[in-house]
Amino acid sequence: MTDWIFETKQALARAEAFAARHPRALTGTVVTLLSGFAITAFGIAPLAPDARDLPQHQISQAVQVPDLEEQLAALAAHQIGLTRNEFTRASDTADSLLKRLGAYDPAFAQFLRSDATAKRLLQGRAGKMVQLTANAAGVVESLVARFPAEKAEQQSTHFSRLSIGRAADGGFAAKLESAALETQTRLGSGTIRSSLFAATDEANIPDGVASQMADMFSGDIDFHRELRKGDRFSIVYETLTADGEPINWDSAAGRVVAGEFVNNGKTYSALWFKDPASGKASYYGFDGQSKRRAFLASPMEFSRVTSGFSMRFHPILQTWRQHLGTDYGAPSGTAVRSVGDGTVDFAGWQNGFGNVIHLRHSGDRTTVYAHLSRIDVKKGQRVEQGQKIGAVGATGWATGPHLHFEFRVRGQHQDPRAIARASEAITLPATARAIFMQTVAGVKTQLAVAESMGEGVSGAD
Repeated sequence: MTDWIFETKQALARAEAFAARHPRALTGTVVTLLSGFAITAFGIAPLAPDARDLPQHQISQAVQVPDLEEQLAALAAHQIGLTRNEFTRASDTADSLLKRLGAYDPAFAQFLRSDATAKRLLQGRAGKMVQLTANAAGVVESLVARFPAEKAEQQSTHFSRLSIGRAADGGFAAKLESAALETQTRLGSGTIRSSLFAATDEANIPDGVASQMADMFSGDIDFHRELRKGDRFSIVYETLTADGEPINWDSAAGRVVAGEFVNNGKTYSALWFKDPASGKASYYGFDGQSKRRAFLASPMEFSRVTSGFSMRFHPILQTWRQHLGTDYGAPSGTAVRSVGDGTVDFAGWQNGFGNVIHLRHSGDRTTVYAHLSRIDVKKGQRVEQGQKIGAVGATGWATGPHLHFEFRVRGQHQDPRAIARASEAITLPATARAIFMQTVAGVKTQLAVAESMGEGVSGAD
């Protein structure tokens, strides 16, 4: 190939040199060639017949045009339905919802107000997914609403479907049923510019998935203090769908299957793996080391820390004193979870702590959850790691809604994060290692694709 290019360049160079030495000869040659082409064209052109000499025929045919009234009637009978999607709001009425959906149908609005089943559309929590089909005049043909299942034990696996359509008598009929949620696998990636949630929002990753990712890597990264601008992440996660429509309900969040997070130049990896023999599942690093430790790093899903384990100025006592725990600022009602397996040692009111829970763990360790607005456990009850035990509040000596969390070892206060990082890890059974490594190989390919798709995606505010 190289020789051919070299020879071609030499031939071009010789042609240029010849043109420079013999310009007149070259001009004459070109004129002669063009003249030959002209003669050839002249010789061929007369061979084609003259279009004026070709035979011509005129054909006439009557076209039957349907009556205009018939055309309009046929069009009305086959109108194309216009479909729009919306979410219900707390302030919605039947009329305001239909108006936002682009429909004007007083009869349908009246049905939503009067029918016992149809009323469920605007009852309960807002945020129901509504899909409405109407004709060009705004008359409703059908409506389908999808929302979390009513039974708490089904909310992670099923959803409620409310269907309203026209009945045979010209009225409307409503039906409420339960249907199974379906799972889809998705890829996502992003770069930290300002915050984790800004980056995941930019990448269209649900908040529930972002919180899981923070929990998954909480043993490696302190997302409150160690997150850096320029950090990157790639994840493979499951999203739940209702009739093919993605949902983002707190009660039914998809699981993070695998992820990689680059923090301050160091890469951390994790994979959700279920041991076929024991049936137990947890997050593991790609090296087989478990991400799950005896204690979680935080009693809440990812949130901001307002006061760490250090000296602080007490807002009520107006003095500097040791703060023997960690304060998590969060809206009142936010769920609080147990950081480890244990037994409820105390659950009730306790002086400045207000509503408080004391959990007793193995190794003479105790955790304390204070200022709660609600207590969901009783003394003597066994709880598991991650179990919801109460809700954030502002009871006792609290100036605003937050959770005060303490970790005590043999009665001595310890830094909760240091304890969590040093706690014993759950090990991967040797019998499951071969299957685990095969799973790792598969998700590595998916993560590479996610990273390539997410190049340029950032979390800038």
